[in-house]
Amino acid sequence: MQHFFSSVERMLAFRYMRSRRAEGFVSVIAWFSVAGITLGVATLIVVMSVMNGFRAELVGRILGLNGHVAVYSNKPVGIADFDELALKITDMPNVIAVTPQIEGQIMATQNRVSIGAVVRGVRWSDLAVRKPLWNSLTENDINQFRNKDGVLIGHEMALKLGVSAGNSITLTTARGKTTAFGTVPMRRKFKIAGIFNVGMYEYDSSFVFMPLDLAASFLGYEKSVSGLEIYVSAPEEIASLRHQVRGVVDSDLRVFDWMERNRNFLNALQVERNVMFLILTLIILVAAFNIISSMIMLVRSKNSDIAVLRTMGASSGNILRVFFMTGASIGIVGTFCGTLVGMLFCWNIDTIKNCIEFLSGAELFAAEIYFLSNLPAKIDSKEVLYVVLMALGLSFLASMYPAWRASRIAPAEALRYE
Repeated sequence: MQHFFSSVERMLAFRYMRSRRAEGFVSVIAWFSVAGITLGVATLIVVMSVMNGFRAELVGRILGLNGHVAVYSNKPVGIADFDELALKITDMPNVIAVTPQIEGQIMATQNRVSIGAVVRGVRWSDLAVRKPLWNSLTENDINQFRNKDGVLIGHEMALKLGVSAGNSITLTTARGKTTAFGTVPMRRKFKIAGIFNVGMYEYDSSFVFMPLDLAASFLGYEKSVSGLEIYVSAPEEIASLRHQVRGVVDSDLRVFDWMERNRNFLNALQVERNVMFLILTLIILVAAFNIISSMIMLVRSKNSDIAVLRTMGASSGNILRVFFMTGASIGIVGTFCGTLVGMLFCWNIDTIKNCIEFLSGAELFAAEIYFLSNLPAKIDSKEVLYVVLMALGLSFLASMYPAWRASRIAPAEALRYE
């Protein structure tokens, strides 16, 4: 900055920034401009970070029960050579695990309550790769599932059916036995080995996990599975692996990744983020207009000073740079303060939430509604940089017009009525 602005220009700019009794009202508007930019930048950083945290938490829970890439059969017989295909896929880069599973629609019934659900047959060793599910189970739950001594149901489903671990549950599937009188639905009782709580209502209320062999006999799969779930180390970079998997599977198998599976959900999150960013940017825009008004009033109050400077040899460029620096400094101070406040808020968001709840006596973030125990905040350095650059850009643009007006003041006209 020292190369673009001389020491005299910097001295005059900082002098005009300081409060003067004659320009007290102008100074108040300037401070409101600083406060507005601080508030806008801080709010943008906090809201975008919280939305990033929500997305990361929700996607993490979704991917905790579903693979990053799925391979499913288009035929009712399923995938017969699933172990051989799993070995081929396991050798691909970034692949952590490939788990076979059998999936089907069922009706869960108990205590005269019936609800639709999805049953998934998996091997007990494959539960570990589903971290939210694995972490919500006790050692006894896992041992009983390992011994094929029951099924796992969600916390919400257990509440609806009025059952607990150790009770029995009746499952009915439309894929039953063929008899002389038609297809008879398969109906069996299973012991509840354990109850999981992954923190998402959809899964806790409508999913049943069953040992793979039990699911095969119950759903009518003989030495086959309905699909493979592939887990990778880099979920955001899934396109290349999806193409590789499609190259090794047969034409009667479908391959799709987690982004395709949850496209509507991810699009809704992205639209919400964009709308919130646009709305909150208006706060910074209003603060930029305050900079324009305060600078125009400052220029009008300094007409005689500008005229004296011009008669002493100051060029129009010198005047423009002086007032541009004055207005830009407001934006720089506000942006710096807003960034600092926003980052501190994100780093201590749970502590601040708890303090507000304690003082107000109201629960701001109910876990039973949002299904997240903590208020998540994930700071994206690129987004923070974008917000800072946008705030500085708007501040600099807002400073240009008043500075240009100041540089166009003619000394003779300014001093005529002095």
